[in-house]
Amino acid sequence: MGFTKLSFIQKLLLKKRDKRAYQDYKLLMQLDAAPTIDLDMNFDGPVAFKHSGNAGDIIYALPSVYAIAKNNPIHLYLNTGEKVVYNDKMYHPLGNTMLNQKTVELLQPLLLYQKNIESCAVYNNEKIDVDLDLFRQYPLFKGQGNLARWYFYIFGIQADLSKPWLQAPKIEGYENTIVIARSHRYRNPAIDFGFLSTYPSLMFLGLKEEYEDMKKMLPQLQHKQVADFLEMASIINSCKLFIGNQSFPFSIAEALKVKRVLEVCYYCPNVNVEGPNGYDFCYQHQFEKIVATAWNKD
Repeated sequence: MGFTKLSFIQKLLLKKRDKRAYQDYKLLMQLDAAPTIDLDMNFDGPVAFKHSGNAGDIIYALPSVYAIAKNNPIHLYLNTGEKVVYNDKMYHPLGNTMLNQKTVELLQPLLLYQKNIESCAVYNNEKIDVDLDLFRQYPLFKGQGNLARWYFYIFGIQADLSKPWLQAPKIEGYENTIVIARSHRYRNPAIDFGFLSTYPSLMFLGLKEEYEDMKKMLPQLQHKQVADFLEMASIINSCKLFIGNQSFPFSIAEALKVKRVLEVCYYCPNVNVEGPNGYDFCYQHQFEKIVATAWNKD
């Protein structure tokens, strides 16, 4: 890339005199350091992908996986143990690790249920055709936008995110249930779920500590502990309405395109609702109206 690199002193002066020009210079520096990607991806046979990210990131990567692989068989390799530092300093269930063995085991039944995904295993230096982690080496502002589109920018592809990209069986008994998932991260402190107590059946999917916290607002809230993420997806696919914040269960709801309501994170809005049956909110009164509208919609 043709641009003049500045000395340390020149960078300091530029930062002081023209902050916008300094930001542009930083962008050029990051692009200069980013790897070159072969965009001529025409596969004739199985395609091997690697991903090291959180479970939700993997779900949001699937539209790109399908677009790249086309109708070829897909082999997913999930790389455990990669470290991360979260800018919001909020609690994450895996601490500073993006993916671990247990999460892979929970994901495998769901991913193997999907058409064309022939295998899903922990990465152990297998030969890879497409490294989905490459988006992390490009200067994307990852606190906003749309998680699923980051891969489009890197690999020069497109997919219709308004259509379902995940499948799951349906389970009887959830037809009149509101399913809730709300992680400690990405919460809006001004939102109160207490009004949901007027609805007949409420179930929580998530960690025990998340459930205990939500039960303070909703004493009648029930907790469902799932065996794996295929069971979680089946429950979400079977309920009358799903409500979640920007955590893993919402990625499933979004991918299934069930009737869903998203609590948008005011400081990190990088999850979007696209397509039918989707609603999102930032404020209390609007939240209550949206739930009433969605509940009464056939």
